[in-house]
Amino acid sequence: MPRAGFYTVESGKISFRRDGNWYSDDERIDNPRIALLFSQSIKRNPDGSYYLQVAEERASITVEDTPYVVKALEDDELGGFVMVLNDETREALDPAALEVGAGNVLYARVKEGDARARFLRSAYYHLSDRFESDDAGRFYLNLRGRRYPLGGAAGANS
Repeated sequence: MPRAGFYTVESGKISFRRDGNWYSDDERIDNPRIALLFSQSIKRNPDGSYYLQVAEERASITVEDTPYVVKALEDDELGGFVMVLNDETREALDPAALEVGAGNVLYARVKEGDARARFLRSAYYHLSDRFESDDAGRFYLNLRGRRYPLGGAAGANS
């Protein structure tokens, strides 16, 4: 008798894409409970590849950009923000750790600095009224009365 878990999808290709959605082959997984389970079950191999681990079952996955996305921002009542990630964890936004990648995509360091999270549009737009630029064309995030430069990404996906 087959065990519950990945048995039904183990023959398909599971991927987490830059749009913040899970896919089995090329079909989006619309069940929010399965998507959350997958987001909470991401693990990283020593070679940098990713897999899902649920109980004793493992399934290799493809991560298109980052294993985490910032779905939303919440005010922290101190003039800053808390990021809500796709695994439903909440982390304080560290404005000094933001970086801009290719295509002007905004990223944040998450999971104690071990991973990057890509901002989805809704979260990005939540910050947009806080962006400023100077005469030299450099961009900043103005938060709590302080300007934080938005640095370029190092290029490596993690």
